[in-house]
Amino acid sequence: DDITLLRMRSCLELVRTAAENIEELLANRTKALKVSRVDLGPSRLVKQEKEKEKRNRFIPDDFEFDPAFKRLVSFNTTGVHIPTDIYEGSTIILNELNWTEALEETFRINKEEDPSLLWQVFGSATGLTRYYPASPWIDTSSSPNKIDLYDVRRRPWYIQGAASPKDMLILVDAKYVRVSSLRSPSTLLTLSPQFNKSARPAACFQNLVQANVRNKRTLKNAVLNIKAEGITNYTSGFELAFQQLNQTNVSRANCNKIIMLFTDGGEEKAEEIFAKYNPNQAVRIFTFSVGQHSYDKGPIQWMACANKGYYYEIPSIGAIRINTQEYLDVLGRPMVYAHKTSKQVQWTNVYLDALELGLVITGTVPVFNYTGTTPQSKPKNQLILGVMAVDVSLEDIKRLTPRFTFGPNGYYFAIDPNGYVLLHPNLQPLVINTRTARFDEPVTLDFLDAELENEIKVEMRRKMIDGERGSYTISTLVKSQDERYIDQGQRTYTFTPVKDTDYSLALVLPEYSMHYIRAKIDDTITQAKFSESLMADKFDEYGYTFIAPRLYCNDLKPLDKNTNNTEFLMELNNYIDIKTPNDPNCNRDLVNRLLLDAGITSDLIKIWKGNELQHGVVARFVATDGGITRVFPKSAGLDWNEEAETYESSFYKRSLDNDLYIFTPAPNNESDGILVSRAVNLDIKGITLKPAGKDSDTLIMNIDCVFLDDGGFLVMSNQDDYNKKIGKFFGTINPSLMRTMVNVSLFTSISTYDYQSLCDPKEKVKSAAGLRSIYVVSYTSQRPYTQTHTFTLFHTRVYNFTHSCVKREMNETNVEPFVLVPLCRDPDSTPPADGPDPCEVALNPRYRKGPSFCFDKTENEKNHDCGGVSSLSPTLWLLVILQVALLWVVTDLRHQAIPS
Repeated sequence: DDITLLRMRSCLELVRTAAENIEELLANRTKALKVSRVDLGPSRLVKQEKEKEKRNRFIPDDFEFDPAFKRLVSFNTTGVHIPTDIYEGSTIILNELNWTEALEETFRINKEEDPSLLWQVFGSATGLTRYYPASPWIDTSSSPNKIDLYDVRRRPWYIQGAASPKDMLILVDAKYVRVSSLRSPSTLLTLSPQFNKSARPAACFQNLVQANVRNKRTLKNAVLNIKAEGITNYTSGFELAFQQLNQTNVSRANCNKIIMLFTDGGEEKAEEIFAKYNPNQAVRIFTFSVGQHSYDKGPIQWMACANKGYYYEIPSIGAIRINTQEYLDVLGRPMVYAHKTSKQVQWTNVYLDALELGLVITGTVPVFNYTGTTPQSKPKNQLILGVMAVDVSLEDIKRLTPRFTFGPNGYYFAIDPNGYVLLHPNLQPLVINTRTARFDEPVTLDFLDAELENEIKVEMRRKMIDGERGSYTISTLVKSQDERYIDQGQRTYTFTPVKDTDYSLALVLPEYSMHYIRAKIDDTITQAKFSESLMADKFDEYGYTFIAPRLYCNDLKPLDKNTNNTEFLMELNNYIDIKTPNDPNCNRDLVNRLLLDAGITSDLIKIWKGNELQHGVVARFVATDGGITRVFPKSAGLDWNEEAETYESSFYKRSLDNDLYIFTPAPNNESDGILVSRAVNLDIKGITLKPAGKDSDTLIMNIDCVFLDDGGFLVMSNQDDYNKKIGKFFGTINPSLMRTMVNVSLFTSISTYDYQSLCDPKEKVKSAAGLRSIYVVSYTSQRPYTQTHTFTLFHTRVYNFTHSCVKREMNETNVEPFVLVPLCRDPDSTPPADGPDPCEVALNPRYRKGPSFCFDKTENEKNHDCGGVSSLSPTLWLLVILQVALLWVVTDLRHQAIPS
């Protein structure tokens, strides 16, 4: 009783505390976004051009590695990035470099007031980026095209800060793209050619759909299949576009409404359509004259000017990137007129930081031109100068949601108004190399895709998006850590909104984690006794010992790839000897729980030493929540390959959810043994806890049948050929038998999709593949996700499979014995489907919420600039127009899920 304390756990209190901590973190970051009044410098700096060019190439000589930024930085200056396709010596850029230099002092003061601040960035409407602290820009030499295509105006945080969300449609001469976006400047896509007397969809979408990865991929494929034909009919195209924008039964942004027209020219103005559907210019029209031609540009310029839009010329492919992003300046006008009201801090969804910080969210606020404006007057200038931004690393948020107090199967998650997760244990986008990773797509993993969907989770997701509080206790399917198995377990979901944001936070706990053990070891003699059992020279006595690589103390370097576990264990022991476990720099709960488990498990090893290993058992081991794993005898620990972090160990987490002996064969026969584990129930004052797993590593020979575990993986066999395949899914060994077992309901197949994966291009094969678990489908590079087939065994005996097998009952295990049928591959077996049909998914869109603030009013705009004109000459091929639409959609309109 002096060592352990049992405390009742309040889910609501835990999630509220975590939400308040996140709220405080974001509020502190918000302070750094306060920008003082900005006065523009002189419009021309011709005499200083050479000096400015030299300064632009200045590289600090005091770069030092900073662990918070994970790269070289200099806190004495700011860094500047200018897009590749913008001339750095232009007067506009030189002027930007001049007046943004004042931000350096502001950034430095912010950092002094809050040392935990990460990147502070100003993104200019001209494309210039000034960031603090200074750091060498990313190396693009290893990127696919070896070109730096970074443009701050295309980043999700900039687009979110520069304009309100929008519903957008794109019309292309002879091709029509219908798009809408909710809380995002990216669009929601439908494609329709615009020929003859009518416009028709070219993609399968019949209304506005969300601009997520799947829908944009569908649009891209539809664009590639379009054939140019017929004549231009602006009336038909605009009429269909306005009808789509006027629909009220479709999930949408309900904020800015815009139509973009890409054409090589025409004589029609479609005045009747605009008079009918847009008398108050509530829908902005942007027109793009594509290619060099001799058509009259007057009609399409009039369309833009008469509908408070803008007219652009795109004479060549090289001008696409520049001209198709300037529409943000026009959409930002209502924000400028709203003045102080529009200076709301907005937080983005999670995305991959371009400067290799990892996954981040970003707070943004627009910066206006206040030149000649008094505090009592409205802004005289209609343009946004740019966007201020500050990053928050997901690692910082995770530290506010501690995981080591509520067991391996408990976790926090958070979602935004689109239902996308910004915090979840399954949020693990594949990044093989951050230097070659794609930064143009935000991470858009829906909560219902991160977990196995059911009706209650759909309802809970809606309530979280609406900012409600609540709690559900449900029985749900749970995917294992290694994604090889699916178990059924009871979970309690408790959720609450994060104030002053659009985020909602939830805590998920299994029933056995409602209580927990807190170790309290104040006696130095007991501390020394327990820590002694962790010494490397005591492995013969206490078994080979591993500890979980956790941050036990702030000044103790955590385990890295170049340090083995024994070295880390020795460093921790030395630290404890010098500073004691209760040092202020240490997490006392983590260290004391580790020592407590070390003491308990050391006594267990003493018992094992008095008993000989049973025949076929090559090792015994014990693993605990506190992070201790002991393998006995020591010699067996030398070949131990299991995860030292028990919170990330698949067999450990499965053992907690199943009151069975869990047999776990090594994947692909990587080990000669079979892992057998079972959780140890601990009863304290009538309360059952599962703080530790007690396990045996076994090798069993001379059996009579094939043994499969509850996931359909081969565990044991008396056939030499099959023994070489232990750990493989039985569907790849004998697809016909596996299919039969599924058909008679012995196993159930459950398909899930990993939308965070990147698949290799599909390879041609001569024969079809059989069923398998964790089936990674070979899609083309345009399908960045994988499909998983997981087979779950329901524990019912099927005796007709055992007529020629000596049945060996294995009660209270996850293993079933079966007789073999002759091995043959089913020629009719087929690989899994390509995933859910996006056309069918679009028919039942998931719930999402519109922006809290919308700045789309156009009535205050007077005599606004609507674009320039220049002479034009011969026509480009129609293919250029197709490329314009395609490039615009997949490059400029590519960021979604942006909270307001």
